[in-house]
Amino acid sequence: MSIKNKMWDLTKWKIMKSHLGYSDEEMKIFKERPQNEDILSKAPSLMKKTIVFEVKESHGCNSQHKVGDKLYFDGAGNLLTKQCPEKVCVYAMHAATPLIYAANELFYAGADPNEMRFKRSACIDVGVKCGGWGELL
Repeated sequence: MSIKNKMWDLTKWKIMKSHLGYSDEEMKIFKERPQNEDILSKAPSLMKKTIVFEVKESHGCNSQHKVGDKLYFDGAGNLLTKQCPEKVCVYAMHAATPLIYAANELFYAGADPNEMRFKRSACIDVGVKCGGWGELL
């Protein structure tokens, strides 16, 4: 085990306890779940990743998202606001959520998230023809 890995192993639980604001009792529960150990062991690599969503189609979008606009998230799924358009539609975020979850699960399982088979999503607005306003893919 490298020195870097040893340091991470020694400090990860302290960092997580502080980061999540857990009590000692909550931290005990957290540590008892084996999947949390596995996820934390992969966290440093995951945090080097960026998840990018690119608008492929847009029509009637109230937030004015355009083809080519990109939404950037860190590996944990946090929106990187300084890299995104000034306005980000909550419905576009809703569409991104299951794909971020799937990307994380693939990463944790040791698979390449870029190989995801179904990697397109759409906002929940049904468009003007169906009684909505716009459509975003």
